[in-house]
Amino acid sequence: MTGTHSPGGAAAVRVSAPATIGNIACGFDVFGLAIARPSDAVVARAKAEPGVTIERIRGDVGPIPADSARNSAGAAARAVVEMTGARSAGLALELHKGIPLAGGMGGSASSAVVGAVAADRVIGAGLSRRQLLQCAVAGELAGSGSPAADNVAPALYGGIVLVLPGKSLQVVELPVPAELWAVVVRPHLETRTEDARRVLGEHVPLKAAVTQWANTAAFTAGLYASDWDLISRSIRDVVAEPLRAGRIPGFARAREAALAAGALGFSLSGSGPSVFALCRGGEAAQHVAAGIRRAFGESAALDCEAWASPVNRHGVRVEDVEPEGD
Repeated sequence: MTGTHSPGGAAAVRVSAPATIGNIACGFDVFGLAIARPSDAVVARAKAEPGVTIERIRGDVGPIPADSARNSAGAAARAVVEMTGARSAGLALELHKGIPLAGGMGGSASSAVVGAVAADRVIGAGLSRRQLLQCAVAGELAGSGSPAADNVAPALYGGIVLVLPGKSLQVVELPVPAELWAVVVRPHLETRTEDARRVLGEHVPLKAAVTQWANTAAFTAGLYASDWDLISRSIRDVVAEPLRAGRIPGFARAREAALAAGALGFSLSGSGPSVFALCRGGEAAQHVAAGIRRAFGESAALDCEAWASPVNRHGVRVEDVEPEGD
């Protein structure tokens, strides 16, 4: 039976959001970057019965729960319902997973973004991006156990973002130099965000903290000035990477290969096991991607997937779809 929807809402929408690189090495939990692919998508349809349900999950589903309270897309949609007070709204979600699970590419964040945006469009609430961000962060918390927004924000906004933490999240959209490309390579391993956070502890040595602050500021300044040397010099993580990289076989060789092939910098993508490199131009990015894959294969016998693209500047995308007939 065809569902009902608010006068300002859509009967059915398809929403997609890209994979992301969290931290960007020097900006733990505060920097994020959107890439062109892969992506997650959801088709959301209005239904007569109140509540949010996950009708189907396609793609690399693995252990993703279909319970909307524990699914990042469903939890984000529920947060929209709660924020708007539309308790009589009914939403049926079909989730299409294109981002690998437990890969360090923001899969739960992307799903949270599409869930929040799709719910807003079907309800017709017209929430602001900051409100959608809050709802998507609630979905991210349900899906990954972390309320960090460094993956959620770039999936929603696109480009490169700085997230100022606090009770009221603020997102600063940073400049993207015209030739900046990103490479993400995912070795066939899985890393749970909760496990990767557990190894970090609660304290950072002062010397490491000062170095990290300097790199964070230098990266921001480099983007504003399109200063490639400064960008390259600043892509260093002295806080999380030293504690996490040892869990990924072949990481050191992959870094050597990336830099030898012309990468500006190399580090973990989010909590791993995916790694990323930033490059100047598409030709360099292709060489870097091939070098990283080869290094993982030769040093650790790991198969890999690789993506190379300019920075994704648009983030989430929305399109109306035909409602199902009676």
